[in-house]
Amino acid sequence: MMEYEYCSFRKESDFHNRCCGGMLWCIRDICGIICAILTWLLILYAEFVVMSVILIPSPYPIYSIVNMIIFQLCAFLAITSHLKTMFTDPGAVPKGNATKEMIKQMGFREGQVIFKCPKCCSIKPDRAHHCSVCQRCIRKMDHHCPWVNNCVGENNQKYFVLFTFYIATISLHSLFLAINQFLMCIRHEWKECTTYSPPATVVLLLFLMFEALLFAIFTAVMLGTQVQAIWNDETGIEQLKKEEARWVKKSRWKSIQAVFGRFSLLWFSPFARPALKFKNESDLYSV
Repeated sequence: MMEYEYCSFRKESDFHNRCCGGMLWCIRDICGIICAILTWLLILYAEFVVMSVILIPSPYPIYSIVNMIIFQLCAFLAITSHLKTMFTDPGAVPKGNATKEMIKQMGFREGQVIFKCPKCCSIKPDRAHHCSVCQRCIRKMDHHCPWVNNCVGENNQKYFVLFTFYIATISLHSLFLAINQFLMCIRHEWKECTTYSPPATVVLLLFLMFEALLFAIFTAVMLGTQVQAIWNDETGIEQLKKEEARWVKKSRWKSIQAVFGRFSLLWFSPFARPALKFKNESDLYSV
């Protein structure tokens, strides 16, 4: 029979990962909080310039209304996806569950090999990795992203993919609107193209174009790497470490469904969560 090194302490409330009286998952990391706030401020800046400098003063009402609807919808979905990624438990394994009683409860066979995390004293499921920022083992951990102040894991990967998709969308849309506005102002010699002075308009538009181009490239790359990882049924950490697959890989379509659910328009909604299915003892790994 294999000898196990058991943990003797009980699982206690983990306030490092919780806020609002323990109701919400929230990582108290100052770097992540600053990055998350900066993300919201940059979205608000794009909102300000697109609305007050470009669309509201536009002499073309249909052009303004159509672009307002597209931009506001995508911006709303981007912010919602960001919040869902940030405040959703990514798949944390309970701290201190590597006890003799819990191991017996999970029904492990005699002599069966199990992996225990020495940092959080948890039984590690397959494909789980420990995050030093979250101070927990995360199931199917892809990476820890400071921009969402959370790990990207089994439970919130869909929201992160949607966040990168909608940010890339509004970035490209903002870039198109800013360039079009800039050219229109030049054609009209800066007369009646905006309510702001020409120097202020130039500065606002140039910064918006810089921001939009930067984030369009960044989020498009992140979106591509996420889609590739899901397509290949590998996480970012597994790809980086070149880990040999100890799990049975899903087909590409099944791997996509595991993240987004069955194909429907709900794939693009941050309000719809695909049903998570666990097998055997893995239910006991969840918080």
